[in-house]
Amino acid sequence: MASSAAPLFDASTIADRWIAHYCAASSGGDALCADRGDRAAWVALFEELAGLSGEDLDHARERAQRHAADIGTGFRIAGEGEDEERPWPLSPVPLLIPDAEWRGIEAGIAQRAELMERLLADLYGEQTLVADGHVPATLVTGSPYFLRPLTRLDPPGGHHLHFVAFDLCRGPEGNWRVLADHLRAPAGAGYALENRLAMARTIAGLPNRLQIARQAPFFAAFREGLAASCQRVEPRMALLTPGRLNPSYAEQAHLARYLGFLLVEGPDLAVLDDKLYVRTIAGLKRVDALWHRLDPRLLDALALDSHSTIGVPGVVDAMAAGNVVIANAPGAGLLEAPAFHAFLPRLSKLLGEPLLLPNIATWWCGQDAAREYVEANLETLVIAPAFGAKPLGLPDGKAALGSSMKGTERQALLADLARRPQDYVGQEVVRLSTMPVVSENELAPRPFTLRVFAARGADGGWVVMPGGFARIGEHPDARAAVMGEGVWSADVVIHGGEAAAPVSLLPARDSTALRRNPGTLPSRVADNLFWLGRYLERGEALLGVLRVLLGHSISADTGAALSADTVRRLVSLVVAAGAAPEPKSYKRADLTALIRTAMEGEEGWYSVRHTNAQARRIGEVSRERLSADVIRLLDAPFPTRGGVLDKAGSLQRRYSALAGLAAEHMGRTDAWRFHDIGRRIERAANAVRAIRAFGGPDATSDDLSTLLDLADSQISYRQRYLTGIARIPVLDLVTLDPSNPRGIAFQVAAISGHLNKLPVLSDSGLAEPQQEQARALAAILVTASAARIDDWTLGDIGVRLTELSDAVARRYFLQGAEPLRAAGMVLA
Repeated sequence: MASSAAPLFDASTIADRWIAHYCAASSGGDALCADRGDRAAWVALFEELAGLSGEDLDHARERAQRHAADIGTGFRIAGEGEDEERPWPLSPVPLLIPDAEWRGIEAGIAQRAELMERLLADLYGEQTLVADGHVPATLVTGSPYFLRPLTRLDPPGGHHLHFVAFDLCRGPEGNWRVLADHLRAPAGAGYALENRLAMARTIAGLPNRLQIARQAPFFAAFREGLAASCQRVEPRMALLTPGRLNPSYAEQAHLARYLGFLLVEGPDLAVLDDKLYVRTIAGLKRVDALWHRLDPRLLDALALDSHSTIGVPGVVDAMAAGNVVIANAPGAGLLEAPAFHAFLPRLSKLLGEPLLLPNIATWWCGQDAAREYVEANLETLVIAPAFGAKPLGLPDGKAALGSSMKGTERQALLADLARRPQDYVGQEVVRLSTMPVVSENELAPRPFTLRVFAARGADGGWVVMPGGFARIGEHPDARAAVMGEGVWSADVVIHGGEAAAPVSLLPARDSTALRRNPGTLPSRVADNLFWLGRYLERGEALLGVLRVLLGHSISADTGAALSADTVRRLVSLVVAAGAAPEPKSYKRADLTALIRTAMEGEEGWYSVRHTNAQARRIGEVSRERLSADVIRLLDAPFPTRGGVLDKAGSLQRRYSALAGLAAEHMGRTDAWRFHDIGRRIERAANAVRAIRAFGGPDATSDDLSTLLDLADSQISYRQRYLTGIARIPVLDLVTLDPSNPRGIAFQVAAISGHLNKLPVLSDSGLAEPQQEQARALAAILVTASAARIDDWTLGDIGVRLTELSDAVARRYFLQGAEPLRAAGMVLA
């Protein structure tokens, strides 16, 4: 689009060129060509981009990508490694749609959503459409998405659908059509929200210049609509996720946090007396609405797929009893099948009015006339699976251009089409309109599709998100079948309407409904935060041992190296932790190899890298509870530059930053308490191991100095004792001194304090087992004398710490079905 004849960022010229491109691509009059008044919006956009990046468009793209990464946007591709989360590919150029054009799209989306609701009510109810011959029975009962247990089941609130999505395409003539319907577990609304947040940071001046419609009212309407379908006035709502390996898990975590929903997995939930509960640290808590992102067939192993291990057994019974709203109701995917597109135009007229947004033309081969038409026009059609399942006649089971299938491929298709025609549809080849993207520091046209979302509001009507997100193809080929899933995304801006009100999901400033209760803490989340704390402390403790091996902290003062016995004890700590194998010798080369393995080892060693990876995985499933800064630090790649000492220093700074964020930025909630309990149990256990290794009766000055290094207490000791290192004072400081934040006594006192503030299950006022154990351990340390500390005492403290950790896990974390049987469980 840009050339040397004009400045790269003459906004007016670029806008004219872009509109001219639209016009040249259209044969019947594009909306932009018909109304060149939209030129002002494109000029405003390009002026903002010019102010952002000058003559470097790639800078604008990099900035948009950076803002998306800062928000935490990411996604996975099915089949890739579990640690392969990709950054969200955001284009710096949004798609502009005038308000006048959007109003037509909005009406069509609301009409289509209501049509889907009415069809589902009939097909899972009286089935008059089948009985009267308007819908073939095989189209319903032969679909893998038809769930028989849901027939004659009236969903709570009377609605099957609460949140839907549709993929739209814009033809070169400017007309919009529907490519696909998403009713089972529509994904992408969180990405649309994150795109808008990232673009608001990238092109900050554009919203006010174009009066861009806001997205917050849509999400508020969805939340209010879901709540209105529940029985209780103040319902508890949750988002059910398949887990962190789901391709859109990052989006789900962002949505849960934004909407104020609990982010839960199947094991977090349980059904009791036809009611749904979440297992929390305070017992079972009632869940009134469940927005799920599972394949509905996996929702309930009792009613649906008995092989499912990620759903909630009995949840369909709870739904049938009217005690939980499921959005969307299982079975809604029946209408997602491309085969239904062949019947929707006629069904829409039958139920009241023609489709405002037509489908792409579709022929279901399960009918003889349609199959014959598809076979006769194979060269001009796209051949696709009729129900999503992969038929044998298509390469990789995916949609393909009939014209691209030759020789044996075509013969295989025709043979399977004759054998199982109901598995196939033929669809017209759709040509897509284009939008500008940054390619090689220039603007280039690329085809796009648009995903639009609709939600049921509090009054039962449909509210459409203003915009959505665009998916952009990599190549100029504008055929939808060639574009596939796209390689870039873009914000979608609806502009030119009334001035947008500053709506937010945050409560009004003058609200009197104050709340200091941080809300429900599921047991799984508490478990994750507990172990996040333990892994971070474990990695830092191992790194501390390695740093002492690399160079004694006082060697610069004395010129002395560690004694051979002290080095052996350090090595034994590393080997006992499973971080590296026993070295062949204690020469520098073998010790360096041990240190490298313990720091960077990946194959079977519990190295610092391995421990960090464990912490990162926990962080991924705790996104809704952790700040973006914490997630960014956990996700940071392992250091690769410099020598071992440089890498160790970089890792230590990262651990310190994470500890500082936990200490100064996390609210003092129960979630923080579990994180801190995990840290302090691990720190105390590491201190016990270090004291047993270096604090015995035969400890040398090297041993004691090493112990102070490992306990990060050198400065504290020197400030108190000016006459040199002695065993009893060292033991007192690192074991019994309640004012030393790195000592054992301090950790146990903190643990006991946290446990005293956590919820209890009975109102008797008596201590629970984990509280009793913490108090007993604290009493041992308070009454102990440093002169009497021996290996047996330290071993007993270590055993008690392990037992305390187990007691915390038994009481608060998921233990199979045990929480359902515990006496005194709170049901609220």
